[in-house]
Amino acid sequence: MAKSLELTFVTDLGKLSRLSIDNPKEPVDQAAVKQAMEQIIAADLFNTANGVLASAKEARVIERNVTAYELV
Repeated sequence: MAKSLELTFVTDLGKLSRLSIDNPKEPVDQAAVKQAMEQIIAADLFNTANGVLASAKEARVIERNVTAYELV
């Protein structure tokens, strides 16, 4: 089972931009995630195709189950 923490930001153009982090430490500390998102915005490190990150919208943990079948 693969897990990732998906951070969703609103850009200066009003569009959404997402940053995904594999294998997040659980349980997720909501206050720490919010603070980290604000620091990412303040550092102005990312300029995406949708614009510059302007505000934090949401964070969520995504769980994914994958079943692989060997084809002979």
